[in-house]
Amino acid sequence: MQKISLKNILPLKKRTHYILFCFSMCLLLILSLIVSTLVGSVNIDPFIIGKIIVNRISNAEVFNPNWSRNVESIVWTLRLPRIILAFVVGAGLSLCGILMQALTKNSLADPYVLGISSGASAGAVCAILLGWFTFAGNYNVMFGATIGALLALIIAMKVATINNKITSTQLVLSGIAVSALFSSFTNFCVYHTKTGSDKVNTALYWMLGSLGGATWEKMFYGLFAFFICALMIVFFHKSLDVLLLGDDAAITLGVNLRKIKSSIIILGTILTGIIVSISGVIGFVGLVIPHITRSIVGSSHRRLIPAAILVGGFFLIVCDLLSRVIVSPQELSIGVVTSFFGAPFFLFLIRKSQHSFGGKS
Repeated sequence: MQKISLKNILPLKKRTHYILFCFSMCLLLILSLIVSTLVGSVNIDPFIIGKIIVNRISNAEVFNPNWSRNVESIVWTLRLPRIILAFVVGAGLSLCGILMQALTKNSLADPYVLGISSGASAGAVCAILLGWFTFAGNYNVMFGATIGALLALIIAMKVATINNKITSTQLVLSGIAVSALFSSFTNFCVYHTKTGSDKVNTALYWMLGSLGGATWEKMFYGLFAFFICALMIVFFHKSLDVLLLGDDAAITLGVNLRKIKSSIIILGTILTGIIVSISGVIGFVGLVIPHITRSIVGSSHRRLIPAAILVGGFFLIVCDLLSRVIVSPQELSIGVVTSFFGAPFFLFLIRKSQHSFGGKS
């Protein structure tokens, strides 16, 4: 009797198996949404939560509001926008990781490892503490984060390019150096500003990643940006597949490399900048999720992108829940939680001798 192992099953080849996996992730996602809404420093009856949501969505008193205003505020103002934003941030960072890995043909690439997140953080901190980019009005933080992310990506790619090719070792080393450079600049800005001020305290907590300031406005803003970027990424998923074959093969197959790479850089930079501007620096999501998802569903971006969105959103909702309950009633930065899972995984990838995109490495 043939022994059944994961190596024989994964990556999933049959369409029905892929659909079953996505359906299972949807169920887990719904379950995580429910649990995250219920659990916190204050435990609330699930029936009350359901009644509050129905009343708010219908904008009418379908159920008699026999609960306190504090309970309603916790459910509707604090928890729900935060949970949805966690999904958006997790899914968005996963997409950014997919783009960076396709661009560099390296499974170690992601916005955090390449220093893009640190660059975005530096730009956002400059907007918050130093008052830069005021011409952008209310979008100055987002604009600063996007500019910082773009600058960090350009530096990392330039340093890692040898003879018009990007090597894995150079990419990781340049990313670490760029991350350290922008982190140092960010720390200088923080300590240069008056210590103890509200802006400094906000920046310090935000630099480690936090969804504590989530609002419905930020949630809709992030959701809209994510939806537009995700739609554009799905549009050229075939080109992303071709990129993995190498530049020479892509040119032979008629892919406009300059156009597709420029699109990846622009989309990845904008999406990273927007995410960092609303959630701070959250590391390793863009590295861990695409790699794990690719090993399950395969390297085809037509399959990978939807699956990674579901897995990434689920992962960050769980991490956010842990950040709220581990040191309850205090709150742990979500970046600490994601790094706890992501850093060992990153070391595991470095330890392996090969890094491939086909699910087996």
